[in-house]
Amino acid sequence: MQTMNAKLAQCQAGRLATANVISRPRSLAATSQAPWPTATATVIPSVTTFGAALAKAFAGATRPQTVCRTATIDAPAAAATTAGGQTVREDVRNIAIIAHVDHGKTTLVDAMLKQSKVFRDNQNTAERIMDSNDLERERGITILAKNTAVRYRGIKVNIIDTPGHADFGGEVERVINMCDGVLLLVDSVEGPMPQTRFVLRKALELQKRVVVVVNKIDRPAARPEWVIDSTFELFMDLGASDELCEFPVVYASGVNGIAGLSAEDLSVDLEPLFETIVKEIRPPTVTPAAPLQLLCANIDYDEHKGRIAIGRVTSGTIKRGQTVAVCSSLEPGKVRQAKIAELFVYDNFSRVPVEEVEAGDICALSGIADIKIGETIAQREAAVPLPTIKVEDPTVSMTFKVNTSPFAGKEGKYVTSRNLKDRLDRELERNLALRVEPGETSDSFVVSGRGTLHLGILIENMRREGYEFEIGPPKVITREVDGKTCEPFEEAIVDVPETYVGSVVELFAQRKGEMVDLIPSIQGASRVKFRIATRGLLGLKNALLTATRGLGVMNTLFLEYAPVAGEILMRENGSLVAFETGQVTSYALESAQERGQMFIRPGDAVYEGQCVGVHAKAGDLRVNVCKTKQLTNMRAASKEIKVGLDEPRIMGLDDALEYINDDEMVEVTPKSVRIRKDPSASNKRKGGR
Repeated sequence: MQTMNAKLAQCQAGRLATANVISRPRSLAATSQAPWPTATATVIPSVTTFGAALAKAFAGATRPQTVCRTATIDAPAAAATTAGGQTVREDVRNIAIIAHVDHGKTTLVDAMLKQSKVFRDNQNTAERIMDSNDLERERGITILAKNTAVRYRGIKVNIIDTPGHADFGGEVERVINMCDGVLLLVDSVEGPMPQTRFVLRKALELQKRVVVVVNKIDRPAARPEWVIDSTFELFMDLGASDELCEFPVVYASGVNGIAGLSAEDLSVDLEPLFETIVKEIRPPTVTPAAPLQLLCANIDYDEHKGRIAIGRVTSGTIKRGQTVAVCSSLEPGKVRQAKIAELFVYDNFSRVPVEEVEAGDICALSGIADIKIGETIAQREAAVPLPTIKVEDPTVSMTFKVNTSPFAGKEGKYVTSRNLKDRLDRELERNLALRVEPGETSDSFVVSGRGTLHLGILIENMRREGYEFEIGPPKVITREVDGKTCEPFEEAIVDVPETYVGSVVELFAQRKGEMVDLIPSIQGASRVKFRIATRGLLGLKNALLTATRGLGVMNTLFLEYAPVAGEILMRENGSLVAFETGQVTSYALESAQERGQMFIRPGDAVYEGQCVGVHAKAGDLRVNVCKTKQLTNMRAASKEIKVGLDEPRIMGLDDALEYINDDEMVEVTPKSVRIRKDPSASNKRKGGR
């Protein structure tokens, strides 16, 4: 394919002195001017996206000759009335930032906030300002979608920072309804990844305008031309229209706060990025005279104000103190009334109280104590609900139970089934990708989500809030398709040094994974793509890290439901199980560690049936880790030999959820994470989940 640099050179002759250059694939159709003000004089090369030229592109032919067009900037107006009583809000842009995990979304938002002067020059700000949740800062990932806003040349830019991990795709699906366009961040080395495909597909389904940002352009191994070509092919694979395939490109380094419209010519700040947003993202077109409609897309909570609904005003105007109707498309004819207590908009990284909000802007409001995501806040006299938010179905489930271990009730604050049910019901109000159903007993609940990380974050939040309970092993959710039992399959992409490619292929083959592609990468690393049942991915993370000496990185994306892959051996080793209740002694561990790797240290309290280590062989083995040394006045040479204790393998929550088998459970308390044998299951291992 023709490189983007060559395409830029073709427009050089017609370039204005003050023009910025945006690399942009374009169709052969006639170029039409956008009905909104553009930012600066631009020169935009174009590439065909359909017909015979598209076939040639796939065959390796050179893309068509590019064309150029220029545009000028107009001063933003608050509103411009069009035919039919509709109004174009020229003073507002609504965007969401979407990307694969760790491609730099939150870091880029930090730079945008700082350069928009939302903070004082002497104000101390932490890294990843938008990651306000403790778990987000600890894990270095975005879990919850968050709103903020900045101002650029009198135009308010509402920004929604979204999660990058596929397990939190439900967050992306519901908040993308509030925006008119998206910034798609792509790493300058890795290129499009599994989550890039997922979030882009959601944006294209809603016909959102996409601005591609090639981030981390300062990396030594950056390959922007390959990234743009790969992204362009991804657009075509997802069936994007000709208009959407004409995406503008900005090159940026979020950590350094710089951007440019050419990879070789970066500005000293993010000015080119802001200008591209203003120019390329359509301003909202609304009908202010129509009855009020606002779809609740997110929920926040304030200790003093209570539940806060967040959404975009689709039509009409909402005012503080106004009496409104609350309805849902899922419950036709059912309407309840409520009063808006307080009304806020997002401006310069803060929530600002206002008296009213017009259509096209994003706002937050309090006063509706029972508001739920997907419900519509409408005019009291004309309660017409908007289509509710739909997200993809869960693929993995776990059983949450009341803790029944011998240590039950000693470390937790909320320990009853009522406490557990109330907490799960509250989670359902804002976590649309979650499902909760009654379990086999009155004190158990089947909780379903997008993956083990999705459910693991919920479990970690609950234990930090003081909840104590037990978790069963993760199980995939099957479906009946054309009379056949089908299970979810995923695409797994593993980036690994060439030395360990054979080990990775062998590991996936053991779990009935099918290698789809092997791409030689750069700097001695390869990218291996697999098609594997979700069941085969359970517990694979630790095995992959062991096989690659910690150098393998795996990313997954849901593909489809397909016929069950058959029996998969999830764990070859059994567990070392405590023989009695008591306190662990060094004397007992000296002999117990010869049987496998321990989870415990001297002085830890254990109970009968607790898993205290990994057996070196298949099958479980009961060991006495509380045995004490016999007191005697006789001395023996063998007893004088001191055996050093091995470093134990400390099991965190994520490790424990990956480790457990069908007959095991994880006991979760605010202070501890323990693995135990399930008293209701057979003590004999069945070899798989």
